[in-house]
Amino acid sequence: MINRRRFIFQSLSLGAGVGLLGLSSCARGKGPSKTITGQPVVISTWRHGLAANQAAWEILKNGGRALDAVEAGVRVSEADPEVMSVGYGGHPDREGRVTLDACIMDETGNAGAVCFLEHIMHPISVARLVMEKTPHVMLSGQGALDFALANGFVQQNLLTEKAKALWEEWLVEAKYKPVINIENHDTISMIAIDAAGNISGACTTSGMAYKMHGRVGDSPIIGAGLYCDNEVGGAAATGQGEMVMKTLGSFLIVELMRNGASPQEACEEAVKRIVKKIPNYQDYQIGYIAIDKSGQAGAYCLHPGFDYALAQNDKNQLIDAPSFLND
Repeated sequence: MINRRRFIFQSLSLGAGVGLLGLSSCARGKGPSKTITGQPVVISTWRHGLAANQAAWEILKNGGRALDAVEAGVRVSEADPEVMSVGYGGHPDREGRVTLDACIMDETGNAGAVCFLEHIMHPISVARLVMEKTPHVMLSGQGALDFALANGFVQQNLLTEKAKALWEEWLVEAKYKPVINIENHDTISMIAIDAAGNISGACTTSGMAYKMHGRVGDSPIIGAGLYCDNEVGGAAATGQGEMVMKTLGSFLIVELMRNGASPQEACEEAVKRIVKKIPNYQDYQIGYIAIDKSGQAGAYCLHPGFDYALAQNDKNQLIDAPSFLND
């Protein structure tokens, strides 16, 4: 069972005739089940997922599309300078430059992504345009910026005074070592099911604080940071992206659910795959979230401390995920 050490509840305004699934996030089923339409659900990573879920729900409660909901949801974190792991106000790389990664995936299997993008507050919206306006899945660096500007996005400075001061403090010794559960890798990933029973997902981040210039993590990579299959469910990751890339965690979780695992069981197996394959796994944090086609949810992490937001049953809850390693 998921450790429910703490909850944060926020009231969600439900539209007439639109309810949420009454399944526990720790319920264990036999894998994907029949689609239950008219009953949306949203799951996202970390505490800032609460506000993101609320924005997503405003779309879902009116019968909106899951794709629109996940884009609107993660844009909240992208625009919040206090969320220093995503978008505006994000920690810079070791050169003092804020570089962003994002991807989005819809219910048909279409996907779009950007990586190593600078100067654009909402990379998730650029990623969506890559999906909808180009024959490609991913654009990077200057090419992604040129595409964004050509499509009406405004170039701006994303390095806030707070983030700059912290970077300058780091420069004194310029040592790089990720610290577990310290906000330098708290990607927001979100998966939603809409009233039609369709699944979409989004993932966006400024990456690890003080990373090497040019580093790209798992967040823009379909199958690593995010994967959705409308027949099965969706999964997403947060934490040390290199470990997720080496094991294609999100794709793995969806395939495990396809073969009968519940979301909880699938998330646990994806973490255990990292434990088995990567010798120094204990030095890093990884968290996974997942939902299946029926709206059943699951989450699991390496170390205690990963929490996720789940909008379900007329409540928006912050839940501590169970972990492979214990306190």
